[in-house]
Amino acid sequence: MKPCDQNIKKTLEITEEMIKLAVKGDRERKDNGCGILYGILLDSAYKIKKIAEEEKQAHIKKGWWENHRQQKKK
Repeated sequence: MKPCDQNIKKTLEITEEMIKLAVKGDRERKDNGCGILYGILLDSAYKIKKIAEEEKQAHIKKGWWENHRQQKKK
């Protein structure tokens, strides 16, 4: 996998962790300040994830994304 694709893949992994943490943090929070924090974290994660998914699709269309390149050859 190309470094640029690895970075997108890692970004998607990080956003999944951000989402999990935001959900857990909101569930366990004790005050409104933490609610704001985890709301911002969740919102940011979804925005970043959307952009990363769009970029992944752009790479797939260009034939750069390794897994999809191999599937097309079959």
